Amino acid sequence: MAKTVQERSAKTSRKRVALAEEELRLRVRPGTRQALADLMEWSGITEQGEAMTLMIHHLHALGSAKCQPLLNPPRHVFEPTEIVAREFRNKSLLAIQKDPGDEIIEPA
Repeated sequence: MAKTVQERSAKTSRKRVALAEEELRLRVRPGTRQALADLMEWSGITEQGEAMTLMIHHLHALGSAKCQPLLNPPRHVFEPTEIVAREFRNKSLLAIQKDPGDEIIEPA
């Protein structure tokens, strides 16, 4: 006799508890989704969960030192032009003048 949907769900639930499975959710933007799709296509993987699991395990196998360059997000450095810095300083001084009591500390 075939199992009912409830029986199959209960068995699956018991199995997940026994294996200590945990669901991880990930929200991504289109660029990240496209990158995952490309990786899956290049390797012939059809399931997203399988692709992410393999990536995690392969990164972990590299070890702490070798995986660090891959896990360090790029940092954007913003260096304002002289004109922008001057304008910011002028507007800051105006704001300080409108609120007396604030001290002006000139940069070194």
